[in-house]
Amino acid sequence: MRIINRRVLLLWVSLLRPAPIELPQDRKVARVNSCSGAIKVAYPFFIPIILIIKKPYIVGIAGGSASGKTSFISELKQDFNKKEITVVSQDNYYFPKEKQLIDENGKINFDLPGSIDRANFHEDILKLIDNKSVKITEYTFNVNPENAKSIDIEPASILILEGLFVFHYKEIRDLIDLRIYIDVRDSIKLERRIKRDIKERGYPEDDVKYQWENHVMPSYKKYLRPYRDDAHVIITNNHHYTKGLEVLVDHLRGKISRQ
Repeated sequence: MRIINRRVLLLWVSLLRPAPIELPQDRKVARVNSCSGAIKVAYPFFIPIILIIKKPYIVGIAGGSASGKTSFISELKQDFNKKEITVVSQDNYYFPKEKQLIDENGKINFDLPGSIDRANFHEDILKLIDNKSVKITEYTFNVNPENAKSIDIEPASILILEGLFVFHYKEIRDLIDLRIYIDVRDSIKLERRIKRDIKERGYPEDDVKYQWENHVMPSYKKYLRPYRDDAHVIITNNHHYTKGLEVLVDHLRGKISRQ
């Protein structure tokens, strides 16, 4: 069964004695008539054992498009081994292009909560909480999907959930122990987005600017910015996030040492 903070598994372990146990005269059970003066026990018996398996410490990291979430998490992972930290990125749960909503100008809008396979995203998170591995396929956006990599995600002491809507999806937000918001000025995010989408995703600059004005910013203001003030930690990344990263690493190290 699943509990918010921990799971308790009740296991019945059968202990079968290979040979009879000779009990002394004064240990006889009253209902048993033993002519020999001893009781022979050769039956299996059961002992209840309670195993407590702790839920991983879950960190949600959100921020506007091109705020630096991926770079921040990449550096964060370098301070931990694979058994200590694992990451689930919302970006790998986009529905295929043919299932995405089209705006009035015939452009795909990837910046709506409905563009994500929310149920599958949530289900995989629960599997990791239950100490189960997850296998997914990298989402390639405008790049040939045949080049997509298979990603194996293993459970760990720290579970990082990253994406635009990890605070907006209530069923996922309720699982998070620590909410981190990466904050960047809009003009800087746009500059970074143009460079990234041209280089990594193969979009023309005009398309990037169109998406920014018609999809990215309206969605940001409606589905992400309202959760900024509810974050436990706000990290400013107009230039760099070094100090914020150091604080988080120390915090997570403390959590791991107490597990």
